[in-house]
Amino acid sequence: MRVSTRSALLSAAIAVTVAACSSTPAPKSGTGSSATVPAPGSTVSTAKSATANLASASGSLVSGKLTLVPMQGGVHLTGEIGGLGNTSTHAIHVHEKGDCSAVDASSAGGHFNPTASAHGRAGTGMHHAGDMDNIVANAEGVAKIDIHLAGVTLGGGAPNDIAGRAVVVHAAADDYKSQPAGNSGARVACGVITVTQ
Repeated sequence: MRVSTRSALLSAAIAVTVAACSSTPAPKSGTGSSATVPAPGSTVSTAKSATANLASASGSLVSGKLTLVPMQGGVHLTGEIGGLGNTSTHAIHVHEKGDCSAVDASSAGGHFNPTASAHGRAGTGMHHAGDMDNIVANAEGVAKIDIHLAGVTLGGGAPNDIAGRAVVVHAAADDYKSQPAGNSGARVACGVITVTQ
């Protein structure tokens, strides 16, 4: 009787162990089929805000600070850029690399263009994801920034995510047609888009 009780207990212990080893662990929070994964071209942002501190490049005196916040269908940029010529017009773009280390900001690479589109004007036909309308400085050489960049996200790692990339201001206006960068001249300021929350 003792042998049969031991055998029964041993069999029960083996059954419990086998069942425990074969069970599938519960998915961790944020994973599994219910998680939201941004699809290519998605406009779902995961960061609440970011900043870009623009430092001068190419021997200019241009600098500024931008705040970036996700909004419906894209990211909104606000802030000020100073050191520009009075009433001058300048191109501003998101560039592909978050590297402003080169003296001329060439380390930021070309315009952010995850869909391999031709350069153009934002909101009209083909254009790079990083293309934005020109900015205009006031009489004191300061441009007030209030731009909605459509079709991009802030954080999350989707192909259209601009977090960790660079904002670049150019010496001249973008003509919205010359390839690949709108004939906008030297890069006069550059700042990396850094997520703050």
